[in-house]
Amino acid sequence: MRAEDGAVVAAAKAGDASAFTELVERYRRELQVHCYRMLGSFEESEDLVQETFLRAWRKREGFQGRSTFRAWLYRIATNACLDFLDKHPRHPLPREVERATGTDVASPPAEIPWLQPYPDRLLEPIAAGDAEPDAVVVGKETIELAFLVAVQHLPPGQRAALILRDVLGWSTKETAALLGTSVASVKSALQRARPAMKAHLSERRLEWAPSAEPTPQERALVRRFMDAHERADTAAFAALLSEDVRMTMPPHPFWFAGRAAVVHFAEHAFGPGSPLYLGRWRSVPTRANRQPAVAGYIRLPGDSEYRAQVLNVLRVEDEKIAEITAFEPHLFPAFGLPLTLP
Repeated sequence: MRAEDGAVVAAAKAGDASAFTELVERYRRELQVHCYRMLGSFEESEDLVQETFLRAWRKREGFQGRSTFRAWLYRIATNACLDFLDKHPRHPLPREVERATGTDVASPPAEIPWLQPYPDRLLEPIAAGDAEPDAVVVGKETIELAFLVAVQHLPPGQRAALILRDVLGWSTKETAALLGTSVASVKSALQRARPAMKAHLSERRLEWAPSAEPTPQERALVRRFMDAHERADTAAFAALLSEDVRMTMPPHPFWFAGRAAVVHFAEHAFGPGSPLYLGRWRSVPTRANRQPAVAGYIRLPGDSEYRAQVLNVLRVEDEKIAEITAFEPHLFPAFGLPLTLP
């Protein structure tokens, strides 16, 4: 972000609404990502950013300038998220598992029913180019769905300490100051949080590469996925999947383990006994959480429009689909996608 203008900060503190708005809007996107990591929900992160700005406006005269205005906002946002989680406690839930016959897979992780996807278009740098050299870039390793699921298993205090220290790169001292606790307490929280994160992440997910543009192979795989989906071609769909593929459907507790189980679900969903069998599908590519995604629309008999049905977020490994997270379609507008197509 560009260096904070002392005159703008002073005006905002004095009650100049336009100066305050100018200042806080510089940090809206990165604060929403912070709240999203804390909460796992796109919609709740939007609400908590608004709550952050309301609290900041009410408390503006208390800003002493001992930290940057940005750091002050992060403190307010973190506390707002912790207050929300204290008032609305929630815990991961058991899953309903369908495994392929003879497939040897581990027990599934608990379900995070509040998990929602985050549009990549809102993860782009807040500002770009030589004029804004410190624009915030969100790396894949801390926004991918696997990370979001793992961090939601942590108690809120540990979650906040880990995000501030290990994701945002704040020092232990700065983290303690922001959380209003001691350095020893932060170190203790991190000692518990880091092993827990590793326990909820596969070894391969601990080896993230830096974010990069989709490869030609990934684009081709997504096109084949879209084609198979539009033709309801389960054989072509099966050829795209890794042998140990996983599929989940937040907020529903289903967990499909193995290619055969995922294909069996697809056959059930699109087979002659399904109400979707006679429908016509259209697919639109997009991206969520630095991962490829496909928006699915269906036009049922007698309907004049294709209606939003599902957002499939894909994890690709070794040119195969290793995981599918199928979300309900109500967040399409956040992705710049319509709810109907002609």
